[in-house]
Amino acid sequence: MSLAEDTTDDPVLGGRLRLKQPRRGHRVGHDAILLAAAAAAEPGAHAVELGAGVGAAGLALARRIPGVRVTLAEIDPALVALANDNAARNGLADRVTAVVADAAGSARALAAAGLPPGCAQHVLMNPPFNDPASAQPSPDPARARAHAATRETLVSWLKTAARLLADHGTVTLIWRGDGFADVLAALEGFGGIAVMPVHPRADAPAVRILVRATKGSRAPLRLLPGLVLNDASGRPSAAAEAVLRDAAPLPLA
Repeated sequence: MSLAEDTTDDPVLGGRLRLKQPRRGHRVGHDAILLAAAAAAEPGAHAVELGAGVGAAGLALARRIPGVRVTLAEIDPALVALANDNAARNGLADRVTAVVADAAGSARALAAAGLPPGCAQHVLMNPPFNDPASAQPSPDPARARAHAATRETLVSWLKTAARLLADHGTVTLIWRGDGFADVLAALEGFGGIAVMPVHPRADAPAVRILVRATKGSRAPLRLLPGLVLNDASGRPSAAAEAVLRDAAPLPLA
């Protein structure tokens, strides 16, 4: 059975998007929608999503901001085909295009894929963030590639973002909560860093951080109030529902 046949068709953002995605392997979750809600963009701007998979974050950004152009960069050709299909199915193919490109690839390879230096005003990314040395990798190759990588992967992806961004462009990423120091160390050449912790409950440590930074900025770091996903009874918080179902932006955006 081909990947195109072995897929599910799932509603996202309260049905504002429908996404085809592989039945097995990496699946779209909260992280992609939180990333899109944290990304800033404006009509007419060009945003690039690195490691886009089936395009969830980039398509959610395009749905929220009319007129923004999005390029979905993904290394897996089968996922690129699904991402382009998802753009068409959601009426966004005129502004959203998926291309085969390695987020850690050379400048020449990215330019050949239509992503030359300085081509974007915004870059968003959900890099693999589980360290294979300390976490058991998935036996599924696609899921393992989407979830596990070394610290050098983050550095490489952010260098790509810096290369793709025009002056004063922004990068937005989501990372695991205990990796805050790794993100700050990797943001060389960026400033105006804003960080929003994401907590599963109000009394629990952050499991994710959303980070936005500006190329060439000298503005100081800002630590924003956190987003709490669930209340004490385990039900989704009103703030989380607004983002995950109603496509509301986060303060980072």
